[in-house]
Amino acid sequence: MKKTYLLLASALMLGFSACDTARQTQDPETQAPITNARADEGPTPVGAVMSKNGLRVFAFDDSQKYPESQLRLNTPPAGGVVEPGPVAFDYSLSNYQLTRMTPHSNAEHLANSQEGQHIHNIVDNQPYTAHYETEFTKDLEEGEHVILSFLSRSYHESLKHQGAYDLRKVTAGKPTQRLDINLKDPHMFYSRPKGEYVGADTEQVMLDFYLVNTELSAEGNRVRATINGTEFILDRWLPYIMEGLPMGENTIKLELIDRNGNVLPGPYNSVTRTFTLKPAA
Repeated sequence: MKKTYLLLASALMLGFSACDTARQTQDPETQAPITNARADEGPTPVGAVMSKNGLRVFAFDDSQKYPESQLRLNTPPAGGVVEPGPVAFDYSLSNYQLTRMTPHSNAEHLANSQEGQHIHNIVDNQPYTAHYETEFTKDLEEGEHVILSFLSRSYHESLKHQGAYDLRKVTAGKPTQRLDINLKDPHMFYSRPKGEYVGADTEQVMLDFYLVNTELSAEGNRVRATINGTEFILDRWLPYIMEGLPMGENTIKLELIDRNGNVLPGPYNSVTRTFTLKPAA
């Protein structure tokens, strides 16, 4: 009988230990166990470091969530026609506070806007403009334009849930050529990095992009990020941290690819940008 009790006690202790280990290795957002899975078994675990040529890249998912936040562009209207030049933009916004500093430690080690949370407005996948009010004007050249707007934390990480963005086509003037794009197809838009990073902001630089009409997975569509010539494959739609970047100009190329490595059709699914790192003065 004593031997039976000892065996049961040992089993219980092992069970408790296993439970503790499981808790320590759970994804904090989904509560799903994190494992060292191969690419054909599932997506790269959050926080797993990809290291090549002195560069380190890893995803993070611990920022404060705002699942009820909603953004909609009222004007210019979807499919509408406006005059070229300054165009009035007006948004409806709910459950999100512009100009608020996002409360998280990410605000301490990532480049952080001192003006707080804001809207990223991207026209034709050009570098975004940041806006801290729901009404502003922005110049549009004559032609058809694709306008993506999404909510951003103060350190420029996008909100990625349904309802946090607005995508539409707007025509300025009377263009002679039409824009060849179907907004229902899979598209990727570039967001960060952007501009210059100085001092402590150069130690960890965030990579962030925006997807519509597609998901990423280990065996489906992915993003190929080529950083200063070194290739990384991203199979989660999350923000990523880049470490080990050199001072001076850096180049990043993002491509939305299928499972065979082919770039998906679309005018914005392959984009190259540069950004600059500078030491503290």
